[in-house]
Amino acid sequence: MANRRQLVRRRRSVRNIRKITRTMQLISTARFQKALNRATATKPYARKLADMVTAASRAVQDVRQPLLETPDVNKSALIIITSNRGLCGGYNANVLRTAMAVTRERREAGESVELHAYGKKGVNYLRFMDEPLTVASSAIGDQPRFEQVAAVADSLMTAFAKGALRSVDVCYMRFISAGVQRPTVMRLLPLTNVEDEGEAAAAAAEPQRDIVFDYLPGPKELLEELLPATVRMRLFQCFNDAAVSEQVARMVAMKAATDAAGDMIRILTQQYNRARQTAITMELLDIIGGVAAIS
Repeated sequence: MANRRQLVRRRRSVRNIRKITRTMQLISTARFQKALNRATATKPYARKLADMVTAASRAVQDVRQPLLETPDVNKSALIIITSNRGLCGGYNANVLRTAMAVTRERREAGESVELHAYGKKGVNYLRFMDEPLTVASSAIGDQPRFEQVAAVADSLMTAFAKGALRSVDVCYMRFISAGVQRPTVMRLLPLTNVEDEGEAAAAAAEPQRDIVFDYLPGPKELLEELLPATVRMRLFQCFNDAAVSEQVARMVAMKAATDAAGDMIRILTQQYNRARQTAITMELLDIIGGVAAIS
């Protein structure tokens, strides 16, 4: 058993660690609320944009758009969104595990895969695994800006329209609720379904209304503007969902660390009290033995 001085030092260190993890938990909670507000604020715009694209596509009899067609090439791109910082539990591990499983599956099928990694943790892991990276960036943090994501989407749309890529997918942690986040691979290009599952469920829950659009310019010219805007907005939502999920994971991890530190403090306190009681008993025995020897 460690002596009392060692137990006091260990208990003081654990208390300091608990203060740090508690502070990080509170910071993550505040950042989670801000990230959730940003992610929620884009939902109505994305849903209305999807309605307009669907209506314009129905109005055009023969839709020939590069973003809707699949080029005949054997090369695809996979965007992997991770965090720049750690201490967020299994957040990055789950995303990277899903991304590597998809990459292996496609390579086994004979397809070439470009990896676009965003986030220091994903970049470092993929470099450690000797994976060739087409893009390795940590510029987009936990507060993504639309102009940053739009530049990424524009470069991918340009490569896809030229026929250099067969498809573009995004691997990220999808935020469903504060208690549920799932690693998801979403098809970004070609545009096959402008609404994801969450948006479709929300739209189904709302009262159905027949919306009539007046197009000026015509629906075909309008699609040329709406389709790139849809790709940019969907990718922006992926980064926002990843930011929200990161803060939730860090909040949960720091709460677990704080609780574990509290349990350890209780155990160390019990050990200290036991060691102190043992030392007092030994001192009393020494006094009693000395008195007995004198008498």
